[in-house]
Amino acid sequence: MKIAVFNENKVGVVEGNNIIDISTVVDWNNEDSQASLVKLMGNFDSLKPKIETSLDSCPAYPVEEVALRAPVQNPSKIVAAPINYILHKQEMNTALTVDGLGFFLKSPSSIIGPNETVLLPFRDRRVDHEAEIAFVIGKEAKDVKAEDAADYIFGYIALMDITVRGKEDRPWRKSFDTFTPIGPWIVTSDEVENPNSLQMNLWVNDEIRQSANTSDLIYDCYKFLEAASSVMTLLPGDIVTTGTPEGVAPITKGDTVRLNIERIGEFSVQVDYKPGI
Repeated sequence: MKIAVFNENKVGVVEGNNIIDISTVVDWNNEDSQASLVKLMGNFDSLKPKIETSLDSCPAYPVEEVALRAPVQNPSKIVAAPINYILHKQEMNTALTVDGLGFFLKSPSSIIGPNETVLLPFRDRRVDHEAEIAFVIGKEAKDVKAEDAADYIFGYIALMDITVRGKEDRPWRKSFDTFTPIGPWIVTSDEVENPNSLQMNLWVNDEIRQSANTSDLIYDCYKFLEAASSVMTLLPGDIVTTGTPEGVAPITKGDTVRLNIERIGEFSVQVDYKPGI
């Protein structure tokens, strides 16, 4: 099931080219979409049959005529993997990978949704795109083993980890407002099946910049959940993102950045300078 947030933070199910508004079916509060998402995930097993039988009677809109919003809007944290592809290790000329670096946190206030704008905070510093597969925690997870990790993942999203290059620590360089575009919707785990064998492509304008498969991850989705949950408790609605492959490169004002992940979907964002700089 593809679960999207759209327009005035309503919730819908994407079927083909349409989005079906299920807000009343799941008692969704569009003034607190994060709490509503956590409630939906917690009750999803019982709600799913109700959703499926209600789809024919709910309002439906063409996807291209609605404004998609960030499918997760206010997680307690964004947990991110550094250097989790070997070829990215080589292009960054670093000795360590995720197994030695652990993880870092991004600010939840950096989240934006599809078709929004990444705002560059500097005119004189390089800012790069980074394409990543990420997942949404469905239930509290602590000390979870990789072989059990799938039970704790509600679904998957595409994520861009926008990054200022420099000597500052990763959370500083990656947490500026607008630096975590996510979308286009959450695809539930059962529909994704195997997240560790998906093709991922990112374009800037019409130029393909990143093309890789999640089978190349050093710590795959399940192993990275194990590593993160061994340190901290992951809460329902948290976002865990697995790192970027090779091909990172600068973005600048006027660019359109488009990310597509197999079985998950595609979305784009625009790039501009932050007002006043």
